[in-house]
Amino acid sequence: MRRADRLFLILQYLRGGRLTTAEALAARLEVSRRTIYRDVADLMASGVPIDGAAGAGYLLRDGYDLPPLMFTRAEITALVAGARLIRAWGGADMALAAEEALIKITAVLPPADRARAAAVPVHAIPRPAMTGALRALIDRIEAAVDARLRLTIGYADKTGQVTTRTLRPLGLWFWGEVWTLVAWCELRGDFRMFRLDRIAECADAGPFRPIPGQTLRDFWASEAYRH
Repeated sequence: MRRADRLFLILQYLRGGRLTTAEALAARLEVSRRTIYRDVADLMASGVPIDGAAGAGYLLRDGYDLPPLMFTRAEITALVAGARLIRAWGGADMALAAEEALIKITAVLPPADRARAAAVPVHAIPRPAMTGALRALIDRIEAAVDARLRLTIGYADKTGQVTTRTLRPLGLWFWGEVWTLVAWCELRGDFRMFRLDRIAECADAGPFRPIPGQTLRDFWASEAYRH
């Protein structure tokens, strides 16, 4: 994490008038307490109204406003284009979250950058294949990956024959119009990729714990070995 990002997050965590210890900040940001002490001291020296001391805790005085977010032209284009792509091709919850995040970001941009964001000439148009059912499935599988929840699916091959698989979902890939799921297939005892538009049924099958040799990192290692 860049130091500038860490300083910004420290200010966010100190908002609300609640005393926050250096130990709590260090745990959230995964750094040492000494790093927090140094960062807070630098923020105070730059004029940020932080009250408190090392060992006691810190809080940010009410009324302090963070400076407006600053992005380069390329960063603004990337943010807007990414939100539009997810809105067109992502799950329903993903699309809504991307749109809301973009609204929050543009709300705190300086006027010139806000106009620049609105004028980004990159657009994405969904195709009829992006049905409501497919969007819901994307969200459901993404949630299963995050929660480490096994799934039992009915999966159709190229000929339309459906087999039942129980999977340990590891990640989602978007290939431009097609989403695939990378998973550990319990039927095959190996990694497999499944097109989401061929999944006919999907049901929860209970939680799972990562097993050495069956994780996403292991999948990447196996792909690197093949190439």
